Amino acid sequence: MLIKRAKSFEKTKQMTNQTSKSNQNQLGPIIIIGILFFIFGFVTWLNATLIPYLKTACELTTFESYFVTFAFYISYFVMALPSARVLEKTGFKNGMSLGLIVMALGALIFIPAAFTRNYVWFLTGLFVQGTGLALLQTAANPYVTILGPIESAAKRISVMGVANKFAGILSPIILGAIILNGLGKLNKNLGSMSLARKEAALHALAMKVILPYVIMAVVLVILAVVIWISSLPEVEAEEEEIRENEVRRTSLFAFPYFWLGVLALFFYSGAEVIPVDAQINYGLSLGFSVSVARFFPSYTMFAMIVGYIVGIITIPKFISQQKALQYFALLGILFTLFAVFTHGYTSILFVAALGFANSIMWPAIWPLAIEGLGKFTKQASAVLIMAIAGGATIPLLYGYLAGIPSIGSTHAHSILFVSYAVILYFATFGYKVGKHHVEP
Repeated sequence: MLIKRAKSFEKTKQMTNQTSKSNQNQLGPIIIIGILFFIFGFVTWLNATLIPYLKTACELTTFESYFVTFAFYISYFVMALPSARVLEKTGFKNGMSLGLIVMALGALIFIPAAFTRNYVWFLTGLFVQGTGLALLQTAANPYVTILGPIESAAKRISVMGVANKFAGILSPIILGAIILNGLGKLNKNLGSMSLARKEAALHALAMKVILPYVIMAVVLVILAVVIWISSLPEVEAEEEEIRENEVRRTSLFAFPYFWLGVLALFFYSGAEVIPVDAQINYGLSLGFSVSVARFFPSYTMFAMIVGYIVGIITIPKFISQQKALQYFALLGILFTLFAVFTHGYTSILFVAALGFANSIMWPAIWPLAIEGLGKFTKQASAVLIMAIAGGATIPLLYGYLAGIPSIGSTHAHSILFVSYAVILYFATFGYKVGKHHVEP
């Protein structure tokens, strides 16, 4: 009996040591990936500032200005599958470095765009940056998911989300202070200016974007080199266990729960982008000044960080990632209801509160969608990244509705009800459709 207890104690001790060593081995990669997620956030959430900036600089309508989000996010749909093929050849680490280089090229395109004040050039730069991010996200999201136990994947992605959204708080404040300074006064005076004076003023406004984007390109190249020479390990996902009398699945189409996850991520992407990228324009439409409205996207980001912290603390210790997704989808429906049927600053705050509801969705949808995909994980990751096209199409629809006088920017938020309803379905039923092993 004593011998058995001694062996049991020794086995427990070995398992504890292995767990401790595993956690230490994960810390370095998690820090590096956390820096990448900070970069994702800083670049992605600059769009909230670029929309009102380019609306003035390029003399656009409200609807036209939302092609900023379309050009940026549609690149995920176009480039995600090619990104998966690149990753198959380069592996995760080198693929991340390449993605950063492509993003730097996109930032440099802003130089000729500013000199020519050509909206197509700006959109091209955004598309190229989105292409680099598609490659980065195709690598980084599954990497974080399979770096440890699948049950705590939402927790790890939530940690990444804090880095992402903290950058999202900083980016509109920093870029807004540089390129939106004096925009309100300029908008008031443009109508009374002579043609030559107006052209000079708009050219000066366009030139403001060059320095921050050159700095961004330099930082991205430096980070690409750091990732390339780093010792990030290559990790592979585990395949689902096959029970007796079950046939091993031979393609992604044999996993219906995955495709429902893709649909959920598509609608989530639109629901995430609108409360951030549309917030400055929404504030301006309600009569707030540029100096006040430029901080509104940061409200949403702060709410998201609070939600991520809740997820880090509670998942999976107190609540499963599936249940958390379910409850936060219900919160999204509730906050949308209040945002649509209130006015002024109250409505702004409820739109910002959607950041809290959205926080847990990306971290929870990913692991629920790719669990058990095994060798299909990289391909599945690319398809999920394609679903980010929801961030291109749904905000564009919002911009169209907001420009209709009978609807307006407040009631245009009603389209978010559809997004949260789809996410709620996936969290309640969709995540287990066709899955072999589902927790009761």
